[in-house]
Amino acid sequence: MDFTQRFFVLLLGMTLASCDFFLSQEKITEDLVEEELYQIDWNEVDQYPLFDACRENLPKPEQRACFENTMMAQLGKALEGMEFEVNNDLNDTVLLDFLIDEHGFITVQSVEERSAVLQEIEDFNATISKRLNDLTTVAPALKRGVPVSIRFRLPVVLNTEKP
Repeated sequence: MDFTQRFFVLLLGMTLASCDFFLSQEKITEDLVEEELYQIDWNEVDQYPLFDACRENLPKPEQRACFENTMMAQLGKALEGMEFEVNNDLNDTVLLDFLIDEHGFITVQSVEERSAVLQEIEDFNATISKRLNDLTTVAPALKRGVPVSIRFRLPVVLNTEKP
C-alpha cells in the first residue's frame, strides 16, 4: 500500500471510531442524566423527616427510629384526652396513613376503615383526622439534598376494655 492508500484507510478508521465525537454535548448530558435517574432508588429517602429532637448526623436507621418514636409521641399527645362513648368494648388497631410534604407539613391521608370501630364510634375517622392534622411541622425528608414528600403508616391501638 502506498502512502495515500494508508492515509485514507487511517482516515476512514478514525472517522468510524470517533462517531461519539460528533454527538452534541446536549445529547451526552441527556444520556448521563437518564442513566443517573435510572439508578436512583425512588422508594428510599436519603434523610428522614427530622423533629427538633432528632439529629441530622445520625446514621439512617437511627434517624428513622428517632423520627418514628417522636412521631408516636406527638401522635399520643394529640390523641391524649380524647374521649369516645362506646356501648361495647373495643380492642382493635387502626392504621393511619400520613403525608409529610416537602415543606414539612403533616397531614392525615387516610384512616383505615374498621367496621367494628365505626359501629361504636361513628365519627371516629373524621375526629381523628381533624385532631392529627394539627400536628407540628418537621424538617422534610431529603432525596439528594432536595426536600421531598414522604408517606408513612402508623398503628393506633384502641382498647376500651376496663381493667
